Amino acid sequence: MMLKLSKDKIGELFQKLASSRTLYLPIDNNGQVNFGQWTPDAVVRLDQLKTVKSAKDFFFPQTENIVAFKRQGKDISIIENRDQNEPFVVFGVRGCDARSLDILDKVFLCDPVDSFYKARRENGVIVSMACAEPEETCFCGVFGIDAAEPQGDVTIRIIGDNLYWDGKTEKGKALGESVKDLLVQATGQDLEIIKKQDERSREILSMLPLGDLSLDGFEESALLEKFNSPLWKELSQACVGCGTCTYVCPTCQCYDIQDFDTGHGIQRFRCWDSCMYSDFTLMAHGNSRKSQMERFRQRFMHKLIYYPANNDGVYSCVGCGRCVAKCPISMNIAKVIRALGVSVSV
Repeated sequence: MMLKLSKDKIGELFQKLASSRTLYLPIDNNGQVNFGQWTPDAVVRLDQLKTVKSAKDFFFPQTENIVAFKRQGKDISIIENRDQNEPFVVFGVRGCDARSLDILDKVFLCDPVDSFYKARRENGVIVSMACAEPEETCFCGVFGIDAAEPQGDVTIRIIGDNLYWDGKTEKGKALGESVKDLLVQATGQDLEIIKKQDERSREILSMLPLGDLSLDGFEESALLEKFNSPLWKELSQACVGCGTCTYVCPTCQCYDIQDFDTGHGIQRFRCWDSCMYSDFTLMAHGNSRKSQMERFRQRFMHKLIYYPANNDGVYSCVGCGRCVAKCPISMNIAKVIRALGVSVSV
């Protein structure tokens, strides 16, 4: 059932949601918009199409404590000190970022299940937000994502003077119940307004520069052909291995585990890592991918062939366009798709 709320009551909505759980929204901090915890004086930017980093951080944090060890003589104590997981809402998640959680689920919720990630997924509620005007760097439609009807526990749209609320899952409907005194049922006229904006959004997306990307040729059967393509050398030539693309990507899942001597014991923690780094998965005998070309190839082969080959054809990219916008040498997955999408003779 579609519900609505007058825009001048959005502050009341945030207050109500934050009264029972932690609320995260796109917050402007010195010109940089990222998800942050809501406070009454926060500068909320629901008009920002994409945050610098995605909502991935709330489920797979950039750093997190795993366990600590303390030694007294020959006795070693194991101290459980993981972060406590409390109910929270991530509000204003765009369709690309909402879909990215499905991709992460296939990694962290398969056996053996990552209990840290699982606990956060169970405690978190995703309020996704439809895109009214996708940007030139967007190409989510290439991966079957509908920016006008994003998945999530709740889908919202802001049109004119109203916020429209559509509970999708049991968690989403329960969240709607907690704020039901602020919501009223949408009318037939409202539904027509929503339909027109959705159609316009889809039309814009189809006309964007990257809207015509084709994934033809990236089937599992083309693995060796793509792997051995001579184009990788040319494509990767300017790559500096900075890892920016991996750190802004909502679907990258590489991490490292390290131990740190605190002076009072040992803290084991997990932190994001990047397959673009020369010391990634460094082993006793060295790194199996010694050149930047090999590391560059690994990133895009994983996104476009390795991951889908193991996950029923689902690609490990959601077309958010962050790497398109942030890469310092303007080399990104869209250019790789265009270069390698046509069959290559080797």
